[in-house]
Parts: sequence; C-alpha cells; structure tokens
Amino acid sequence: MIAAESSLQNLPGVGPSLAADLEDLGYLRAGDLIGEDPETMYERLCTMRGARLDPCVLYVFRCAVYAAGAERPDPEKLKWWNWKRAG
Repeated sequence: MIAAESSLQNLPGVGPSLAADLEDLGYLRAGDLIGEDPETMYERLCTMRGARLDPCVLYVFRCAVYAAGAERPDPEKLKWWNWKRAG
C-alpha cells in the first residue's frame, strides 16, 4: 500500500496535472483515495471542467484508488493502461 500521507504524485500514472485534478476534487494525499469510487470521481471532474474528459483520466483514477488501498498490489494493476475495464 502506498503510504496514506504520501503525495498524490507517488501514485502510478499521477503527474502534476492529474494531481491538480485530484486536489480540485478534494483529495490531498494518497490515503484520501482509499475506498473512493473512480467512476464517480471522473464524472465529478467532467462536470467541474464542463467537458467530457479523455477516458484515460478514468483509467488513472481506477489505478490510483487501487494503489492507494492495496495491501500487496499486483504489479500489473499498477499500470494505468490495464484499467480500461474496471476490476
């Protein structure tokens, strides 16, 4: 599990831009994502931005939520592009 107090940018696939998006949604550290619903997060961000965002944002959100809460993460699930399908 990524340390709960760690920076959002320590999560796989999260760079400065997506970290800013997550902060705009109210998530300030990796631990804030534990138990969150990536689809809801994505929809909220689309609404905030007033546009439909690239689905890759959703895939990164899925990966980040998984990484934040996984005790022993599967290395393949730490690659955001493997999250095109939920689960």
